Amino acid sequence: SPRRSRQSPKSAAPLPLARLKMGATRLRIAAALLVGYVAAWRTPLPPRTAVVATTATRCMHPRCVAETPAARPEAFLGSTFGSNSAMFYRQGTLVLEDGTRLRGVSFGHEASVSGELVFTTGMVGYPESLTDPSYRGQLLVMTYPIVGNYGVPEDAVDEYGLSKFFESDSVHVAALIVSDYSHHHSHWASRRSLSQWLVEQRVPALYGIDTRLLTKKIRAKGALRAYIEFEPAVSSAVPPTFEDVNIRNLAAEVSLNEPRIYGAGNTFKILAVDCGIKANIIRSLVQRDCEVELVPWDSPLLPLMGDKDGLFLSNGPGNPAKVSLTISHIKEVMDAMESGSVDVKPIFGICLGNQLLGMAAGATTYKLPFGNRGQNQPVINLLSNSCYITPQNHGYALDASQLPEKWAPLFTNKNDESNEGIMHTTHPWFTAQFHPEAKSGPSDTSFLFDLFVDVMRAPTAPIRDALAAGKYEAPEPLPLTKVLLLGS
Repeated sequence: SPRRSRQSPKSAAPLPLARLKMGATRLRIAAALLVGYVAAWRTPLPPRTAVVATTATRCMHPRCVAETPAARPEAFLGSTFGSNSAMFYRQGTLVLEDGTRLRGVSFGHEASVSGELVFTTGMVGYPESLTDPSYRGQLLVMTYPIVGNYGVPEDAVDEYGLSKFFESDSVHVAALIVSDYSHHHSHWASRRSLSQWLVEQRVPALYGIDTRLLTKKIRAKGALRAYIEFEPAVSSAVPPTFEDVNIRNLAAEVSLNEPRIYGAGNTFKILAVDCGIKANIIRSLVQRDCEVELVPWDSPLLPLMGDKDGLFLSNGPGNPAKVSLTISHIKEVMDAMESGSVDVKPIFGICLGNQLLGMAAGATTYKLPFGNRGQNQPVINLLSNSCYITPQNHGYALDASQLPEKWAPLFTNKNDESNEGIMHTTHPWFTAQFHPEAKSGPSDTSFLFDLFVDVMRAPTAPIRDALAAGKYEAPEPLPLTKVLLLGS
């Protein structure tokens, strides 16, 4: 009987072979279904505009139409089953100057590009980072492994006429390198995928790259020249080459061409030099009742300072030595104030602005091995020994040891002991190499904007005590014996 045959020792041996045949059959069926599913997924869907237009249940009252949110795109580039389906995608190769070649999957614009390979340690904030002008000409490696999971917001402006979600009007990185791209994005403010946005902005991007390997290489050898190449079927026949972007005047590339005013009519009048200023810096000033006149990087400054309450020096990309014209204009303003031909007015610089003010004072800069980029850089206030966690993005540093008399370092990076800000001992001139506007990142040092406004009210008042105090007053120490520190 069948029951006996199944229990018989003689008939037990063929059963594993039968099961293997059945398993193979199932695998073939699953593979055929998978191929059919992929083919169906890649088949273009008919346009749905006619369906939407003829839907009778939609309320067409003006108020309902006005309150209806913008439609979200129903498809996005590279979307199938996630990053494991790399076999279905176009591939590109990241080539480093040390000979390393890493193949990855394209999820951006497919065109060969070259630049400087750098990394940033931020876990979130890729829309802000990619639009930061300080990343001009750089192939940016994100050390956080999963990128793109919350999509990209809309191109909206706020009440000040500034980009609401981005730090400039366009993506400035030369290319983006990530470990794992999230094809499926979900966020209440998302209007498109990161892939769609990069294609719109014509910025190449690769995933499936060992970003930990790249980070270790950069830390060991310094920032590397690199390029991305694609197969000739989609890219130019001209082979890419390595490029030293720091020989270019990158600040001139990202600066505006004509002066522009933000916060017109506000109380405090500020002249701001645009070497690649971030939108949230302007916003931070306008929110504090400042009218900001933004001028190009090469504008003469002294003739414009007559009716201004302060001078602001912005962040920006590249080698500060390439903007020697800006440095000479800053020095002209400082000399005029020192000589008494014009009133002494506050000067505040951020990031590149720190280096420009220091070079105008007489110091020099040097290139950091791999730069400081991320949202968790520890900075020490040398006046109070307080520590701040700061967002940063720079590849050059000021040599504070060359500062002349009446100048002193103000902040120092706790990781590499590089300079993070300077101050004049008698005049209200001070800087921060980090980003107190914090977009994205911690806002521990936003008090520097408040201090800048305070010294515009009283330019002759000493600022040393205010810089030392910072934003917070130290509480009385508690009688603690044990502390549990939780970190990522």
